[in-house]
Amino acid sequence: MSFGPPPSPYTQSALAADSERKKRRTKLFGVVAAVLVVVLCAGGWLLMYATGDETPANNKAAAAPQAPDEIRETAEKLPSTPEGELVIDFDEEKFKDDETRYAPGTWATDKIFAKGIKNTITGFKFGVDEAAWSIKLDGHICATTKHVTADGRTAVVVQPYKRKGTKDAGICDEVVFFDLDTGKKLWTATMPDAKTAYVTNTNLSMARGTVAVAWGNGSVAYDMTHGKQLWKSTDVSTCEDVGFAGGHNLLVLLRCGEESTHAYRVQKIDPRTGKPQWTYKLKDGISGVYMPSSDPPVLAVGAGDYGVTDLITLDDQGRHSATISMRGGRFDPMCGDSFDGTQYFGVMENCYAMVVGNGQIFVASKADGDVDQAENWIVGFDAKTGKTLRKFDGRPLQPLWPVKMSGDKLLVYRPSSDNIGPAAIVSIDPATGKETPFLFFNLPDDASRMETPEWSDILVEHGRAFFSPRQLSAPASAPHDPVTAAVGIAPVH
Repeated sequence: MSFGPPPSPYTQSALAADSERKKRRTKLFGVVAAVLVVVLCAGGWLLMYATGDETPANNKAAAAPQAPDEIRETAEKLPSTPEGELVIDFDEEKFKDDETRYAPGTWATDKIFAKGIKNTITGFKFGVDEAAWSIKLDGHICATTKHVTADGRTAVVVQPYKRKGTKDAGICDEVVFFDLDTGKKLWTATMPDAKTAYVTNTNLSMARGTVAVAWGNGSVAYDMTHGKQLWKSTDVSTCEDVGFAGGHNLLVLLRCGEESTHAYRVQKIDPRTGKPQWTYKLKDGISGVYMPSSDPPVLAVGAGDYGVTDLITLDDQGRHSATISMRGGRFDPMCGDSFDGTQYFGVMENCYAMVVGNGQIFVASKADGDVDQAENWIVGFDAKTGKTLRKFDGRPLQPLWPVKMSGDKLLVYRPSSDNIGPAAIVSIDPATGKETPFLFFNLPDDASRMETPEWSDILVEHGRAFFSPRQLSAPASAPHDPVTAAVGIAPVH
């Protein structure tokens, strides 16, 4: 199946600092945070926290160090105080009327927060207004991956400007591998025979030592160290490589047969050779598949519908374990990322309201909207059996979004509410349902769009929380004002 070049979703922009505004906002934020701590202490929630328990959020012994080219798996430690302060405040400026800037890619290490916007990736140190580094790419970003190596490297796919004005202007065939801590490009590679790789169909992922890209009519994998091509699949075949799911394993989604009758297959493959180790055949009638987890393998599928109707879990040999129904309008794992009905930037692994880990799948329900009831809830399912294990309720006017598995604990985000209190990252023990505060804070007034994973990347890494929209536009009431592109919160020191 081939894709025609889509209309470019990109427009030109400039990146500028807004130091005075940032200073005012940071000062105000500190005052607000201090007041919130007093209020919360009076309410007793922080008293629960102040018990001297500073054990890691997973309550397990520290894991053995990972090799540099393994995909990072971090378990967060509870901070000494849950009071949060602003450490990243990144604005985009000089918006034109009705201009939208697409902002794919949000990453963080223990040293740097990095954000992709259009054809630039910018890195910031914490608590510093000025950028630590900036990578000017050869074109706009077409695909990103959430995966980062243990030593802080990741990749993007780029649409090179050199073809502008030609029939190949929309092709996305340049892979850039870079270091998040230093902003250094480590290598660049051109994908072979990628004449049908566009922003609508290019998917990027990583597994140990390997960067893999698929675009429907082909796929290619590179060695992380030097960018050497490991293998490719661009031959004419009855099956197309749709995308990869990386991390601990590498899965590939295959779409076979004609478009009107296509069937899907999932294979676990050797990252270094591309050879399949097992194959799972999905039933006919599946209209779409996402792969939010490779270990355990979890498939989010649309059966007769382009929305997710079921979650399918597999064992480590590719055999069916369980099917979990998402039907009836109760759950919304928010798989994919759609702009005007078109998929952009690589969405194979992205289910923004679902977290997989420690043998469980945590899925958010759809928001209820009833001011007298919990806004929504999260349900934990056993990955092997599909059985419901525990339900975690949000609050009236405060939904609950799963963010990250941290060892055997689930980190969730609870937005702020004028009537209830500040925003919070909370650590939940799935075995008992016990909640432990991780961070309390208020986002800036103009950052309300960051409160939901439907529109914004919500990331917790090395004790800090980050919020960053995946597209940016100025409000109609102030079309030329700076627009918040990212906010980061850290424990007060």
